[in-house]
Amino acid sequence: QVQLVESGGGLAQPGGSLRLSCAASGFRFSSYPMSWARQVPGKGLEWVSGIYNDGSDTYYADSVKGRFTISRDNAENMLYLQMNSLKPDDTALYRCGIWNSKQQISPSEDDYWGPGTQVTVSS
Repeated sequence: QVQLVESGGGLAQPGGSLRLSCAASGFRFSSYPMSWARQVPGKGLEWVSGIYNDGSDTYYADSVKGRFTISRDNAENMLYLQMNSLKPDDTALYRCGIWNSKQQISPSEDDYWGPGTQVTVSS
């Protein structure tokens, strides 16, 4: 009964910031690497970022590198994505999931994902 619930999305202006949260339950959160992906209009899932189970290593898609920061709080079973310097093409449904090695190339809807939180970047 893995459950992942995202929150924190909304409307932001270009150059603005949002902080997304993902509340996890139903599994030993601290034992699993986690990831963020986004559903871009007209496309499938796009992998955005990943973090090791203990938070020691983080990885980012080139499109968000230097602007987004992934983090986690294992004591609270929480995953976060701090998004700065937002661009209109960051507009997407952002979903958190359990990370696996295939997601950077081709994230699958069959993986464990939450329902997502919508981020819209517009003037």
